[in-house]
Amino acid sequence: HNGDLTIAKKLVDGAVLAGCQAVKFQKRTVEKVYLQEFLDQFRDSPWGKTQRDQKNGLEFGKAEYDEIDRYCRERGIEWFASAWDTDAQLFLRQYDLKYNKIASAMLTRLDFLDLVAGEGRHTFVSTGMSTIGEIDEAVEVFRRNKCSFELMHSNSSYPAKKDQVNLCAMQTLRERYGVDVGYSGHEQGRVVSLAAAAMGATSLERHITLDPAMYGSDQAASLTTKELMRLVEDTRTVERARGDGVKRITDDEMAVRMKLVGSPPAA
Repeated sequence: HNGDLTIAKKLVDGAVLAGCQAVKFQKRTVEKVYLQEFLDQFRDSPWGKTQRDQKNGLEFGKAEYDEIDRYCRERGIEWFASAWDTDAQLFLRQYDLKYNKIASAMLTRLDFLDLVAGEGRHTFVSTGMSTIGEIDEAVEVFRRNKCSFELMHSNSSYPAKKDQVNLCAMQTLRERYGVDVGYSGHEQGRVVSLAAAAMGATSLERHITLDPAMYGSDQAASLTTKELMRLVEDTRTVERARGDGVKRITDDEMAVRMKLVGSPPAA
């Protein structure tokens, strides 16, 4: 959204039109997430000439989130946010949000995870850039807090190379932890995300944009709202096609069987 509330609302509209169940933002306390020497560095952006100017320009405050909260309720869609520091997480508590999200970069911050898990909201935990040992520790935090969660397989490159996404790791996580596993994608296009749905992802997260040529490093790894509509439609088709795994003869098959075989199966 590039710090523009009008763009944010258009993205919400696109998610609603596509049939998404929720939209997610990111919330940072800029002065706490980044080192001062980094913030003082030169960076030419629409908001100024330093990294601080750019980061602050992208960040929404209370007035904007109050309007986002109102607008999402008006449009009938859930919203939530991934916080990148303790103050940001505490800020989000003023809204009656259904979900929390742990960004991949926050997975190893166990004190922060404990704070989030203590809220008891269902939490999506992204696992990009993380080892199995680090995921073990994160899972233990949520289990100790008896907080509902699901893991999200992810490759944290922007955009992620398709031959490095490794979707089979979803099954590795599912078997190791016995929990639902979703997919948070940063690749270009829809095919990989559809494959994740076919492989049983319990949630799909994608960045969306009005135009991939807009300012910002995440835009190239984002779907347009039109692409999002196609992804959701195709995902629902994949879900129906997956079925429940029980081998049975359908009514339509039985009609064909009676014509071609001439008898129903033996009891």
